[in-house]
Amino acid sequence: MRLARVRTPDGIRTGEYDDGTVTSDGDTYDVDDGDATLLAPCEPSACYCVGRNFAATLDQMDYDRPDEPDWFIKPPVSVRDPETPVAYPSWTEELTYAGELAAVIDRECHDIGESEVDDVVRGYTVLNDLDALDQPGRTARKAFDDSAPLGPWIETDVDPSDIEMTTHVGGELRQEATTKQMLFSPAEVVSFLSERYTFRPGDVVSFGSPANPGLVEPGDDVEIWYEGVGTLRNTIVEA
Repeated sequence: MRLARVRTPDGIRTGEYDDGTVTSDGDTYDVDDGDATLLAPCEPSACYCVGRNFAATLDQMDYDRPDEPDWFIKPPVSVRDPETPVAYPSWTEELTYAGELAAVIDRECHDIGESEVDDVVRGYTVLNDLDALDQPGRTARKAFDDSAPLGPWIETDVDPSDIEMTTHVGGELRQEATTKQMLFSPAEVVSFLSERYTFRPGDVVSFGSPANPGLVEPGDDVEIWYEGVGTLRNTIVEA
């Protein structure tokens, strides 16, 4: 099942997405005809983002292999809706994309085992970890407004352990990988972070980017696809 969050004439609704329509409490809204607009599929209190989780990325970026998941946090204001423009920040000259799979937490939980992760995860979506690479320190680089485009929906029926992904920028293939290449599996990551944080419903945990995260410029369309989940699309525009 795909769960989408949409803006409608009746307000913001959440329901099942199927072939361009969203059904919520018996009402049906047509996204393709403009009757509804896709929003980010959840409202997280935080996005917990893991980095350095693909061996090829470590080699490319000359990073050390971590002994445990390496993470940072993006605030709620970082979340951006799918299919909407993302302004290129005026204070950076090196904005990069990174196509990531992300879990959406379904209920409040803390200190959960790997075998319990499926019980607390609502499903999976796609996140673009935008990074202002020339800024000092991770928070300055990653935790800014609209730095986490998210969507287009939550897929509740997918095994995240071995699915393919691609990122296209301006129609050009930039990333191609499989989640089997992750150093730490989604279950390992969620369990590990839950030892340190109490997750709230709607919180997001993303699992890092494959090799070839790279620069974007105003005018670039970024499309990130994860098999069985969906395609997140946004266009970078002048601020």
